[in-house]
Amino acid sequence: MTACVPKTSSLLRRFMAAFILLMLMPATAGPSNAQTIDWQQIPIPQLPPFHPAEPKRIELPNGMVIFLQEDHELPLIDGAIRIRGGSHEEPAAKVGLIDLYGDVWRTGGTKSQTGDQLDDYLEARAAKVETSGGGDSTSLGWSCLKGDFDDVFKIVVDLLQNPEFRADKLELAQQQMDELIARRNDNPASVAARESLKLAYGADSPYARQPEYTTISAVKRDDLVDWHKKYVHPNNIILGMSGDFDSAAMEAKLKAALAAWPKGPAAPREKIEPHPAKPGYYLVSKEDVNQSNVRMVTLGTDRKNPDYFAIEVFNEVMGGGFSSRLVQDIRTKRGLAYSVGGGIGTAFDHPGVTRFVLGTKSQSTIEAIQALYGDVDELQKNPITDAEIKRAKDSILNSFIFNFDTPDKVLRERMGYEFYGYPLNFLEQYRAGIEKATAADVNRVAAKYLHKDQLAVLVVGNPQDFDKPLTTLGAVTNVDITIPSPPAEAQGTAESPSAAPASSNPEGKALAAKVAESMGGAAKLKAVHSMQAKLAQQAKDEPASQVDVTIVYPDRMHLAMDSPMGPMTVVFTSSGAFMAAQGQVRPIPASGTKESLDQIKRDPTFIAGHLDDPKFTFTANGSEKIGNVDAKIVDINADGTAVRWYVNPSTGVLLRESYTATSNSGPFHGETDLSEWKTFDGVSIPTRHLNRQDGKEASVVTFTQVHLNPQIDPKLFDKPAAAPAQ
Repeated sequence: MTACVPKTSSLLRRFMAAFILLMLMPATAGPSNAQTIDWQQIPIPQLPPFHPAEPKRIELPNGMVIFLQEDHELPLIDGAIRIRGGSHEEPAAKVGLIDLYGDVWRTGGTKSQTGDQLDDYLEARAAKVETSGGGDSTSLGWSCLKGDFDDVFKIVVDLLQNPEFRADKLELAQQQMDELIARRNDNPASVAARESLKLAYGADSPYARQPEYTTISAVKRDDLVDWHKKYVHPNNIILGMSGDFDSAAMEAKLKAALAAWPKGPAAPREKIEPHPAKPGYYLVSKEDVNQSNVRMVTLGTDRKNPDYFAIEVFNEVMGGGFSSRLVQDIRTKRGLAYSVGGGIGTAFDHPGVTRFVLGTKSQSTIEAIQALYGDVDELQKNPITDAEIKRAKDSILNSFIFNFDTPDKVLRERMGYEFYGYPLNFLEQYRAGIEKATAADVNRVAAKYLHKDQLAVLVVGNPQDFDKPLTTLGAVTNVDITIPSPPAEAQGTAESPSAAPASSNPEGKALAAKVAESMGGAAKLKAVHSMQAKLAQQAKDEPASQVDVTIVYPDRMHLAMDSPMGPMTVVFTSSGAFMAAQGQVRPIPASGTKESLDQIKRDPTFIAGHLDDPKFTFTANGSEKIGNVDAKIVDINADGTAVRWYVNPSTGVLLRESYTATSNSGPFHGETDLSEWKTFDGVSIPTRHLNRQDGKEASVVTFTQVHLNPQIDPKLFDKPAAAPAQ
C-alpha cells in the first residue's frame, strides 16, 4: 500500500519545476499594455482530500498490537516498540529510574552479548538499535538495511526477553545523570520550563518532579531488572514497522518470533491528581543573566475534549506564529520581546499546561508581562475575527501535510492513537475539526479556558535590573533552585565522613590535637585569622598557572591570576561571589560559591585552630594504609562541612584528606595528599597538594610563599563596577 500524500522530496521537485517555468515565462503574456495581476486575485484551490496510507493492524493472541506500513522507496526497515509504563510510575525515592533503565537496557546488552559487542555487530551492518525511557512508556527502536533485518531483529527480541542490565553500565549512566543534574541551572530557559511545570502540576507530581543525586544513587541493578519483569510483556506492547517488506510475509515472521511469548500482567496505572500552585508571582533570582524568561501557566485540558479543535485554532491566532496577536503586538509593535507565544494546553491522557512564554531584556520585564495581560484582556474587547480564523486555519492545514508526509510519520501517529485509546482515524477527524471551527467556537473556548487571574507567573531573571519591582504586580514567592547535595555529604560513605557526626570521641580529639601540635601548636593555630599565598597550580596535561590567594577565615577568599583573557579576579564571600575580567563583572552561581567556601573550611590550618569549638567534631574511625604508614582516620565536621583526615599516629603529620564535592560535571570523591611541610610565621603548612577526583589525578598545587595574618584591605572583597559598554 502506498501513501496518497506526496513525500516532501516530491513536493519540492514539483515546486522547483513550477518556479523554473515561471522564471522562463516572458514578463508579459499579452499586449504591451496588459495589466499585472495582483497576487491576491489568484484563486487558491481547495486542499485535496486527506487519505494517508493506512498501516495494517494485527493483534496477536497474547495481546501484542502490531502495525505494518509498507514503504518501498528505500531498501530499509525501521521499527519502534512502545511499552506501557514510564517515569510517571517510578517511585518518588528513585526519580530518574526510567532514564537509567532506558539507557542501560541497550548499553547493558543481553545475557549472551554485552552492549559493546552489540555496538560492534550493528556498526558492521550500518544498523542501530536504541532504547529510551519516557513519561508514560519506554521504547525500543531499530533501523537497518532490508537484507540485515533478520539478524537485527534477533537482537531486538533478545533485548526484549533477555536483557542483562550490567552493573558497570548502570554506574556509567548514573555518572552521566549526575553531570546533567550539576548543569541543570546553567540555562535560564530550561530553569523556567522546569520550574513552571512544578507550578502547573505540583512540585511532587510525576509530571514535574526531577531526578536528584540521592534518587539517582538509590537506583540499583535489581530495580532495572524488576521494572523489566513488571512491565515488558506482549500485552503491554505496541510494535510498528515501516519499510521495504511484504506485509503478509512480515506478519508471518513476527508471529513466529513473538506469538509464543506468554501474556503477563497488565501495566498498572494510577490516576495522577495535579496539585497546582496558587495563582500569583514566583521569582527565580539569577544575577548572572541580563534577560528575563517568563512563564505564565495553569492547567489546560486533554485532546478528547470536544473543544480541542477550536482550541488549536485559538492557539494559532493567539500565539502560534509570526502572524499571531502576541507576536504582532509584543514583539513587532512594541519591541518588548525577542520571543513570545503560547496558548491553551492539551495532552493526550491528562490536562496539558496552558502556557504563555516571554523572553525579554531585564529592563522591560514588568512592562512585557503587563503587555501580555493586555492582550488577554483584548480578547474580550476585540474578539477574534473571521479573517484571523481563516489565516489560522490556512496555517494549520497547509503545514499539516508536512507533519505526515511519509508513511513512517503516519505509522507513528497511528501507534500513538492506539496507545492512548483514540480512534485510529483521528488524523482525519483533526483536519475536519479544524475546518469546522468557527469564530464563535474559538472565542467561546478563549473565554472558557483562559483567565489571567488563574495564572501562576514565573520569572527567571535578575530582579536588580527589572524596570520595576516584581512586587508592583503582587506578592512574590521566591523559588529556590539550589541543587541538593549528593548523598555522600549527607550520610557518609566508606571514603568520606558523615557531614554531622553526633559528637567527638576521645581518640578523635587526641589525634586532632596531635595534628595541631605537629603544625605548631593549638595556641599558634588559633591565632591565625587570615592568609596570603602565592601558588602554582597545574592541572594534568596543562601548563602551570600562577595564582595569588588571600583568605580570611572562615568565609572570604580572593584569587588573582592571569588568564588567556588577561588578568582575572575571582572573589567568594558568604554574601555572594563574582568573577571580574576585561572590565566585566559576572556573578558566580550559588553552587560554585558553596564549594569554594567549603574548601576554606576544610583547610587544615583552620580546622586545627578550632579543637575546642563546639561546632567542630572529631571522630576516630579506624585506620587505612597510606604508603608504608598505618594511618589513623579522623572524621571531622567543621561547622557543617565534612572532611576525613588520615593521620600518621606516631608523628601527628596529616598525610591525606578526603571529601565529597561537586564540580561542573557533578559530584565527585576528592582526595588530597599533603606533603613537603614547611614553616611560615611559626606554623607548619603542607606546600604540595596532590589532588585526585574519583581516584584520578586532577592537579598539583605548590605553595611558594605564605604569609599569615597579613594586613588586608577590607575593600579587597568588594564587587567592582563593570566598565561602561562601548
